Amino acid sequence: MSTSITRRTSAAALGLTAALVLAACSNPSDGGTTEVAATKGAGTKINLSPDQHRITTDQVDSIAAEVPEKIRKRGTLEVVGSSGSAAPLTFYATDNKTVIGVEPDIAYLVADVLGLKPHINTVSWENIFVGLDSAKYDVGFSNITDTEERKEKYDFASYRQDNLGFEAKKGSGLKITGPKDVAGRTVAVGSGTNQEKLLIEWSKEDVKAGLKPVNIKYYQNDSDTYLALQSGRIDLYLGPNPTAAYHAASTGKSEVVGTYSGAGATLQGLIAATTKKDSGLVKPLADALNEIIRNGTYAKVLKRWGLSNEAVTKSEINPPGLPKTNK
Repeated sequence: MSTSITRRTSAAALGLTAALVLAACSNPSDGGTTEVAATKGAGTKINLSPDQHRITTDQVDSIAAEVPEKIRKRGTLEVVGSSGSAAPLTFYATDNKTVIGVEPDIAYLVADVLGLKPHINTVSWENIFVGLDSAKYDVGFSNITDTEERKEKYDFASYRQDNLGFEAKKGSGLKITGPKDVAGRTVAVGSGTNQEKLLIEWSKEDVKAGLKPVNIKYYQNDSDTYLALQSGRIDLYLGPNPTAAYHAASTGKSEVVGTYSGAGATLQGLIAATTKKDSGLVKPLADALNEIIRNGTYAKVLKRWGLSNEAVTKSEINPPGLPKTNK
């Protein structure tokens, strides 16, 4: 990894190596574990039980002092994430109630640096932003993509690369290399996501080229989406690449047939801690993220969840993000 966040067309193009490679499914006799690896041949067993033994780090007084006084006095960092189960990002442990994954782990580390106790709140995707708007929550850690449109209302502190994955039924023979490959296809996507934005733009490109538009479908939850994929009611599901790779490897019923940068063809997409614009929290968040990158705990968390390939070397405040028109 270079000393700055890489902006590279080649990495943004389709055909990226999956960021997550799994070697085994959950093992009930081992307390609920699965084996993951950032690259082939290097397995890492992850803990799916509620007893997480999370990686911790020390408070940094100079960074903690940057936190707005209201939050410092309260003593908690109100973190919001999606209630949808999306391993290995945010999902439920084997007790079906403890929230685990790379997103809460990074939130816990940031709270450690800031000298705050993290309080994880899980809500529906749209209510993440409703809660941030009303200041009910301080920060979103929920695989939120840095976009130019969202910057009108929110501040971002980047912490992970954003790559998307097209998932198809195993043996489909599909290969997604650009808009023409989804023309006329039935593709499921989450409403209000940057994946949806990208898919809509691709559909428009197809129509302009004289091809059929994409038939976009929406489902209430992942189980409905995957049932539709297996039954042939949809051809593809476009979602975060880590979850697509995790699902494909853990079930053996699907495969990732193309990947794409979450910021389009010319910019590496970034996932970021998201806070209400001008809340005063974005600088301490970025400083805390840079501290955990510096002290190595960030790398340990990514390795723990098989996401080392999505690491960044620096947290940036409001870096270039998904353009308002994404091509």
